[in-house]
Amino acid sequence: MRSRVRVKICCISSAEEARLAVAAGADALGFVAAMPSGPGIVSDEVIRTVVPSVPPAVSTFLLTSFSRAPDIAAHVAACATSTVQIVDHIDPAEHVAMAALMPAIRRVQVIHVQGIEALDMIPVYEAHVDAFLLDSGKPGGTMRELGGTGRTHDWDVSAEFVRRSGRPVFLAGGLNPDNAAEAIQRVKPFGLDLCSGLRTDGHLDPAKLAAFMRAVREAS
Repeated sequence: MRSRVRVKICCISSAEEARLAVAAGADALGFVAAMPSGPGIVSDEVIRTVVPSVPPAVSTFLLTSFSRAPDIAAHVAACATSTVQIVDHIDPAEHVAMAALMPAIRRVQVIHVQGIEALDMIPVYEAHVDAFLLDSGKPGGTMRELGGTGRTHDWDVSAEFVRRSGRPVFLAGGLNPDNAAEAIQRVKPFGLDLCSGLRTDGHLDPAKLAAFMRAVREAS
């Protein structure tokens, strides 16, 4: 019997959105701090105001674009989340340093799936992280995208990543109520993560949220 697929609702911007997501059955909430691009960015002040309202059983993820361990640790301490999501490919040595600086904080490494080479990142990070998250960003170039693109990537690569990884793997990028079941069937991830697919005019849409959670339950 396959374990239940977890759901992380990202781009939480208020206590009301957090309440809606938790009531719908979300396992984790994502808070997007300063980024070079993408939707759902909120201030650190908003994050540290909303986090205390989240029940203990629901994980809180800080999405940070910092790449050095001291900066990441300070950011997490300022926002008081239980998990940090590293949205760029960083030096694995920084994960080693983070483990020493904040041993109680779980670390999730984002891998931007631009091709089959994403699989090469498994041995680079696997020993140092608690989970992976596969997204559709483009971290290189002049216009860096570190998530929130609303695009799907090659799910065949993601499925192979899940098969090879010894860590839990979240799938992100272009998910919505209409493709949630296909994503689960094809990729078999530990969890699904999404932002724009549940929003209308920039706000978390209760109807889309309910439809997505229903699709996940039925496909799990």
